Amino acid sequence: MRVWLCSAPALPGGHLVADELRIAVQSEIDIVTARQKGRALAAQLGFASSEQALIATAISELARNIVQYAGRGQVDISIEQKNGRKGIGVVASDQGPGIPDVRRALEDGFSTGRGLGLGLPGTKRIMDDFELVSEVGKGTRVAVKKWVH
Repeated sequence: MRVWLCSAPALPGGHLVADELRIAVQSEIDIVTARQKGRALAAQLGFASSEQALIATAISELARNIVQYAGRGQVDISIEQKNGRKGIGVVASDQGPGIPDVRRALEDGFSTGRGLGLGLPGTKRIMDDFELVSEVGKGTRVAVKKWVH
């Protein structure tokens, strides 16, 4: 497991957090690490505990897809700011096989693996912003954001 931390600004309340966390993902333990780091950052940003759980779930789904379909990749978790709002950003990326039909992959119940086909559509519903870019044979990048309300 490798976790990189970049600069550490202070948030209101005096807690120091990293601007960005980068977690190399290639096993189940990396999924847990990404989930825990994301939830901790969400807590420090002031998300309610129910929203922290949703963010952690989204991170788990994205990291699990990396392990299951690509074998390895990374999850970047960052502090986001826009128009005076703060939030959390998550980018899951890999250089795996890519998704042949992105539109279909975002349908509830569709899965090319053994799952229920709820991971990507569920993540899209959980988060405020969602972007998926995938190219067959080159990999996939999913970027999501959740804003403190």
